[in-house]
Amino acid sequence: MPEMLEIEIYRRAAATAVGRRIVAVDAPDAWYLKGGLDAVSITAALVDERITADRRIGKLLLLETTGPTVGLRFGMTGVLDVDGHHTIDALEYSSHRRDPAWERFIVHLDDGGALRMRDPRRLGGVELDPDETALGPDASEVTLGQLTSILDGSVAPLKARLMDQSRLAGLGNLLTDEILWRAGFDPARASRSLVVDDIAQLRRVMRRTLRQLTRRGGSHMGDLQQSRMRNGSCPIDGASLLRRTIGGRTTYSCPQHQR
Repeated sequence: MPEMLEIEIYRRAAATAVGRRIVAVDAPDAWYLKGGLDAVSITAALVDERITADRRIGKLLLLETTGPTVGLRFGMTGVLDVDGHHTIDALEYSSHRRDPAWERFIVHLDDGGALRMRDPRRLGGVELDPDETALGPDASEVTLGQLTSILDGSVAPLKARLMDQSRLAGLGNLLTDEILWRAGFDPARASRSLVVDDIAQLRRVMRRTLRQLTRRGGSHMGDLQQSRMRNGSCPIDGASLLRRTIGGRTTYSCPQHQR
């Protein structure tokens, strides 16, 4: 599924659209349009506007135009194709097929290029001028003070708190398991149980992991990934991994070194 690293790949690809003018919009799936939009209204809002900038907050891709800002959310299986090129070959938990029926939103540009959102499971969406204040700070930029505030006083499991996009934007299932495994923290422990040194360690590992997996090519490139299976073993110490549901997500962790 696309987490913040995949959305960053999409953003970098979409950056080539900056300066180009929107000449047409296709929105064949009305359900995919959010905030009361329909195909007619989003076309009227975007046609003849020029894309002026690209940004990302967590898993939200933002395309600024001379009119409204376009917010693109990719759910669990969404992919962005730019000018006919696939930005990512395949996603974890998604199909490798390129079925035209999965195209949910298409922006046609003045030079013949296009941005195409494909989403087999239809869990993403498109909106105009999305409420960015509904998201917490981006996980790649969160300060020590912000992370302390996010965790302080919360009895929620650590993993669930880190995946709460309103608190901290960008981390999904794979990244959160990878970060906590590397940092040595049990994903089920209460968020408020981390002391100052623990939070500083978590932030260091988070930043290092995000940089490293960005270079490797995505959230699925973590060191824990190949062991995420029943009867999997910890790559660090060989212990049998625990498989639990935490925060509604299947979670893998090591009972030996994660405390």
